[in-house]
This record gives sequence, structure tokens and C-alpha cells, in this order.
Amino acid sequence: MPPTSLVDTPLKARILAEALPYIQRFHGKTIVVKYGGNAMTDEKLKESFARDVVLLKLVGMNPVIVHGGGPQIDDLLRRVGKKGEFVQGMRVTDAETMDIVEMVLGGQVNKEIVHLINRHGGHAVGLTGKDGAFIRAKKMMVRGPNDSDGLIDIGQVGEVEAIDPKIVETLFAGGFIPVIAPIGFGSRGESYNINADLVAGKVAEILKAEKLVVLTNTAGVLDKNGNLLTGLTARKVDDLFADGTIHGGMRPKISSALDAVKNGVNTCHIIDGRVEHALLLEVLTSEGVGTLIRRR
Repeated sequence: MPPTSLVDTPLKARILAEALPYIQRFHGKTIVVKYGGNAMTDEKLKESFARDVVLLKLVGMNPVIVHGGGPQIDDLLRRVGKKGEFVQGMRVTDAETMDIVEMVLGGQVNKEIVHLINRHGGHAVGLTGKDGAFIRAKKMMVRGPNDSDGLIDIGQVGEVEAIDPKIVETLFAGGFIPVIAPIGFGSRGESYNINADLVAGKVAEILKAEKLVVLTNTAGVLDKNGNLLTGLTARKVDDLFADGTIHGGMRPKISSALDAVKNGVNTCHIIDGRVEHALLLEVLTSEGVGTLIRRR
């Protein structure tokens, strides 16, 4: 009986051969990745994600990472005796909470991702939206739970007003991988906590990215019977919003993805970040591991 490694060789060869046309097609293209969920907390998944990012860079693509960090923020809030509050899925962010958000996202989480990518042979650089006047933001007002509540001020929570791509373009020119924490600055220099899905979508638009890839803790977009949907057009996604198929925590992710594809990003992929090497499977194989959304 031949050694196992020899038995596996034809399969490995087929996988590598399948990747070739995708490497050729996306060489020199920008791929924005929203990094979150289990892929950020499970050690094995963290390692596989970092290796995927480095490989995409080495074969000639330009990955950009935008990360969240909700569980890490909640953990530090608990340690200082503060409880996280949310309205319509947005974190209530008073001045003290904003300090913690900046400490966790701009410091702890961002630097951990940078270190992980660099340890696997990449050259990552961490930044927030305040670095180089990268992400200008304005206050976001959210609608209350009841129709009669009107708009509610939830503190230093922002929405993207403008993005200056020069700092990312400079990093690309130097061969670096940008790792972005979703913190912006206002007209008076104040800090804003911005939803990471929103930042990823807007960064993809501004950079004219080939793809926006969103890692989640689900298989992708599911229909009402729990079946995976893929090959969706922007019009079909609008229909899924209207009939309530897309709801809850998936709404901001899909809304950002939908805006991105409507504004120039070729495709968006909502993928299962619980699968090892999900990023490579989605970008470099025909099967993928989630939901594809395209303009038309």
C-alpha cells in the first residue's frame, strides 16, 4: 500500500491547479476582509486566517483587513464594572466607553492581528480611522425600539462621512497589509465608534475593491427554511430584506454588502468564518463557503 502522502498527492495537485485561474484573475486586485466572529477568538481559526491573508498577499493580491472586537470590549467593560448597552444593535458609547473602545480596538485587538499576520511572514501595519485623517465620521442617531421613540442619541457612535484612501495606497506601494480598527474622527477631533461592517463596506467602495469578504458565525445568508442562498443579485437581496428573510444581526452586514456592490465593488461574499481557511476557499476555489452577492 503506498504511503498516505502519495495517495493525497493527486488531490493536492487538483486543488492547486484549481487555484491558478483565480490567482491570475485577482492578481493586483484589492480584497477587503471584515474579520470578526469565531475566527477572531478561536486559536486555530486565528492561525488559519493569518496564513490565508499572507498567502493572498504573496500571490499578488492586496488584502485589507477591517476588524471588530465586541467580545473583547465587553470583557474590559465588565472588568471596570460597566455593562455594555445596545440600541438597535449599536453600542451605547459614552465618553468612558469610548476610551475603552479605543484602548481595545486600536490597541489590544489591532496589535494582536498585526502580530499574528507578521508572525506568519506578512508585513502588516495597524491603523485606526484617526491615523492620517483616514476616516472622517459624524454622529449617528438611531431610531428607538418603538415607533414613538423617534431618534435617540447613543453617544459617540458614528457613521462614515468620508474616507481618504491615500494612507492605504501608500501602504500598498510599500508591500504592507493594512489592518484597520473602525474608529473615526469628527469635525472637532472627537472620536467615534463605528460599526466594523459599515467601515469595511465603505473602505471597499473607496478603494474600488474587487471583493468584500465578510466573515460571520453562520454558513452565509439562509432562506426561511435554513437553506444557504448564493449567487444573489442586489435586487434579490432587496427582496429578502422586504420579506423579512434577512433580519436581526445579519441586517447591518448585508446592508453594508449591498451598498458596496451597488457602488462599484464587483462581488461581496458572506462566508462562514468557523471553517478553517474559509478565506482561501472563497477566493481561490470554485465552491466557496458562503453566500455570493453580485451587482446583477
